[in-house]
Amino acid sequence: MTILDKVLGRQRVLVKENERAIALYKGEMLGILGPGEHALPNRRNRLDIFRHDLKSPEFVSAFEKALFDKLPDVAARHLTVFRTSRTEVAVVERDAQIHTVLGPDRKLSVWTDAGPWTSTVVDISEGLTVDAALLRRLVLASKANVVTTSYVAEGYAGLLFVDGVYVETLAPGAHGFWNTGRSVLVKLVDLKRQSLDVAGQEMLTKDRVTIRVNIAADYRVVDPLKAVATVKDFSEALYRALQFAFRKTLGALTLDQILEKKVTVDEEAAGKVRADMAEIGVEVSDIALKDVILPGEMREILNQVVAAEKQAEANVIRRREETNATRSLLNTAKVMAENPVMLRLKELEALETIAGKVERLTVHNGTGGLLNDLVKLRDQ
Repeated sequence: MTILDKVLGRQRVLVKENERAIALYKGEMLGILGPGEHALPNRRNRLDIFRHDLKSPEFVSAFEKALFDKLPDVAARHLTVFRTSRTEVAVVERDAQIHTVLGPDRKLSVWTDAGPWTSTVVDISEGLTVDAALLRRLVLASKANVVTTSYVAEGYAGLLFVDGVYVETLAPGAHGFWNTGRSVLVKLVDLKRQSLDVAGQEMLTKDRVTIRVNIAADYRVVDPLKAVATVKDFSEALYRALQFAFRKTLGALTLDQILEKKVTVDEEAAGKVRADMAEIGVEVSDIALKDVILPGEMREILNQVVAAEKQAEANVIRRREETNATRSLLNTAKVMAENPVMLRLKELEALETIAGKVERLTVHNGTGGLLNDLVKLRDQ
């Protein structure tokens, strides 16, 4: 400070290149000071200087409104202002790098000399979807907190709901949605073919026998929106449909009918299940009644029945064979009675068989009437 400055009541203020300063004299706005030395009035030390480091490029000051109201030209020369409406989002970039994202109805003032500054304004009245290229930039810039991200894998469909209202079905890939105070939900639905097992279901047959059955079904979702919107859980709905259909069908049959007509029962119940599930967007292909499990005492009884049936079948076969053998002998006797030559041949066959079992054979009275005489065998 020089003697002249003291006489004139001035103060010299030095502002560096990386600084800007707001000067107030007697509480009134003088302006914004750029780099260099400034001579400012300071009688009775009524000069106030508020310095701002451009390392923090955002302009945050209690005097912002006063500056724009009283010195709009000065504010416009030093500051850049970004604004969004209630249906807009702005991506603010500093030197081609994402600096921040402004949500709806927001304002941001930055030091112009801390730039260069650009902004991209997005209209969210048509949808909250973030462009794929911009989404990647936001993630790389660690600004993913401003968006809701969702990944839809191959073989899945992503159902997008905004504030509880369905908007669209998302294809496989990465998706982002602006966080603007609205509820965004992506419900993933598996479109691949799946298997469902209903194991150990107890049922009562028509003849009041308690059985347990195992049921299996293959299914896939063909209309994901209908499958999600119609029921709370479509896989649970299929589980219940299988239970109900088979319980109703098997309950109208006796145990013997179930064991004898398993395939028929399966098809009858399957038709009902397929029709019901088609109404909620689920295609059911193979349905199988895999196992019918009987109580221990019932298995014992059935085993006895089966054993008795097999024994009866064996007895029938044995009697049939005995009858056939007797009939064969009777036919042979008739042939020999009517044909003496055949009788002689049989006698010779018998003699041949006996001769093969002893060392010597003595035949008395010749071979005539061999079967009518007594044949004496004597071992030598």
